[in-house]
Amino acid sequence: MTKSVVKGPWFGIRHLQALLIFFNIVVVYFSRINVSVAVVAMTNANTTNPNFPEYDWNEKHKSVIISSFYWGYIFTQFPGGYLSRRFGAKIVMFGSTICSAICCVLTPLLISLGGWQAYCAIRIIMGLAQGVIFPAIHQHLGKWSPQKERNFLGTISHCGTDCGIILSMGVSGLIASSSIGWPGISYVSGGACFVWCLIWLIFGYNNAPSARFITPEEREYIESDLLREDNFHQKNIPVPWLAIFTSVPFLSLLVVRCAQAWGYTTLQAEIPSYMAGVLNMNIKSNALFSALPYVAMFCLTFVYLFSADFIIAKRLLTLTVLRKVCNTFALWIPAGIMIGIGFLDEEQKTLAIVLMILNVGFNAGATIGSTLNTIDLSSNHAGVLMGIVNTIANFVPIVTPLLVGVIVTDEHDRTLWQIVFIIAAAIFFFGNLVYIIFGSALTQPWDAPNFLTRDNIENDLSKPVLNGKQLVTSMGDVDKVNSIVNPEVVTAVKVTYNGALNNALELSEEPEELTVETSQTDLSNNNKETV
Repeated sequence: MTKSVVKGPWFGIRHLQALLIFFNIVVVYFSRINVSVAVVAMTNANTTNPNFPEYDWNEKHKSVIISSFYWGYIFTQFPGGYLSRRFGAKIVMFGSTICSAICCVLTPLLISLGGWQAYCAIRIIMGLAQGVIFPAIHQHLGKWSPQKERNFLGTISHCGTDCGIILSMGVSGLIASSSIGWPGISYVSGGACFVWCLIWLIFGYNNAPSARFITPEEREYIESDLLREDNFHQKNIPVPWLAIFTSVPFLSLLVVRCAQAWGYTTLQAEIPSYMAGVLNMNIKSNALFSALPYVAMFCLTFVYLFSADFIIAKRLLTLTVLRKVCNTFALWIPAGIMIGIGFLDEEQKTLAIVLMILNVGFNAGATIGSTLNTIDLSSNHAGVLMGIVNTIANFVPIVTPLLVGVIVTDEHDRTLWQIVFIIAAAIFFFGNLVYIIFGSALTQPWDAPNFLTRDNIENDLSKPVLNGKQLVTSMGDVDKVNSIVNPEVVTAVKVTYNGALNNALELSEEPEELTVETSQTDLSNNNKETV
């Protein structure tokens, strides 16, 4: 009684949504990261096009300008998750990106009027606008990603981060040296945001039923895989705040994402300073070298992706185990490498460069390992979960440099840097250990649309629940097994005692037949049915 699932065209609207998210991350990262090149061009015209204004800003001014983006960024993560649920990811992502585009275009004018203070102000506004992006992205992926394609669609979307960083580092310097000078950096990045907004308005859709160009087969595949009723997208699902904040799998995810943020901040910001101070390597001025770790991360992202898809397709591991294995590679290997870098001396510069590149590269596994776990736990509340995680995790990059400043009183003292790296490695290790013990990729009970209502699913047996298919329910004391029965396709799910839908089986453990015991003679002519 098996039949291959019809998924629609090989490149469907769900793939288009992932591609649009990829380009959205590219353009917003381009507008965010280019400041590190722009401030150099503004303060040293000799290195770029000298026909544009030069400003006498010191290192403190530059640091404040660069960090000002995150002053606004951390405050809109949490609202971003709520807004994307309330109004849809399409309008939230559009509003965020169009605001970023306007900020970019106005930057040169405002700098000429208000100096570095105006630059900080416009960066704070841009941070406020972009803070809603990733919660909205996860809410959108939750609406469009069938379970077996979640790794692929999510990874394709998130690798826009690496591409955006590489593009910003590689292109910003060329633009600053061209005829349009450093103002051109803002104009080009703003123009890219405007172009994306136009395409998004045409081809971006909040969900499969509202998509104009989607085929009926692809729509049916997405909605049936995610077990959605016909009127699901018109419902206003309340957020189970207490259940979320007392959920052990979610709290373990929060811990590991904070650990990831701490370690990644050390990788990104502090190792270059260590190499400059201890190894006497002036690597910050080398744009190519600065981009190499992110090139490695981009390449290894696809190694992780194809390996994960192969493992899932062959049913070698459950999704929960797969996520933990990928995250272990992403955190524990860099933890060991960080400690090793701390023991290198000036005569081992080449090895230090290789280790730094591998360090950042292996960390690419965190996307499959834990970033996408918000969608696993709850596709309905994925944006809210991402908003909570990002709000807390983004405080870490503020704390990390402060601690390093307290520990490293002499940047040429290798023993002080070893303390910094050991702390980061320990946080990497124990954060991932918590995730290994308590993490899960199973959909949580509080994901159910009716979790906060008094009427459980089993109390309403007469309603068709999915595209006209009858919901047949057996009544047990603890667990109830629902089968959405179709003459050709059968999907089995488990309903827990509170009426919440949950996956009965991991992706690698799906049998072709499932035997369902029922004591209700009025559900069928037989007391035992095999579906």
